[in-house]
Amino acid sequence: MSLSFEELAFQPTPIGELSLRRRRDPVLQADVIEIKLGEEFLMSDRFTASEIALADLGLALLNGDHLDVVVGGLGLGYTAQAVLKDQRVNSLIVVDALQAIIDWHQDGLLPLGPELTADARNRFELGDFFAMAASKEGFDPAAPARKFDAVLVDIDHSPEFLLDPQNASFYEPQGLQKLSTHLKPGGVFGLWSNDLPDDGFTARLAGIFDSASAETVSFFNPLQNKDFVQTVYLAQAAD
Repeated sequence: MSLSFEELAFQPTPIGELSLRRRRDPVLQADVIEIKLGEEFLMSDRFTASEIALADLGLALLNGDHLDVVVGGLGLGYTAQAVLKDQRVNSLIVVDALQAIIDWHQDGLLPLGPELTADARNRFELGDFFAMAASKEGFDPAAPARKFDAVLVDIDHSPEFLLDPQNASFYEPQGLQKLSTHLKPGGVFGLWSNDLPDDGFTARLAGIFDSASAETVSFFNPLQNKDFVQTVYLAQAAD
């Protein structure tokens, strides 16, 4: 181990070996926290603008107070943190399929872990987000069929680039229809994507929800010396 690299944790999982590491990025001149699944980079804290925008843009569509929110995919916690910064939020359930990710937050190995676990409004829920979305019981095992003001998802790379092929049905009309049943009237569905907007997916959303849009989030990537564009899809149910 060198000063420029440190493995913080390692955990075998049903979908591969998960590793948490910190390394010094010579271009950014900053420490970077990364999680790898096998040899694939799963998540990083190098660029988090779009993960934060997923929460900010989604919640901006909602009126009123006492908002109940679900985040699909805990990751490094930036979407959850942004949700909890909105003082209108009454409760947050963060669903993740990997116990190791939840443990690393609760044990303080991840930078946002202490903040997220200390907020009484927040609860981590171990589970398969996509199975929950397709079920009648939904996202809260303690209150089956509970409805939410917003469901915000950051799991797959995009609606076409999936971590698991079994997730594909979620992005089709029937899957989106099932997801919509877990929203309150006027509720919002938000989805993060690493790709540019997909007009076909936006049209699918518009066929299920009262309104739908694809919002681009741009940021400068010094590693490539150019701007990079990601997408936040937003869809809102009828009141």
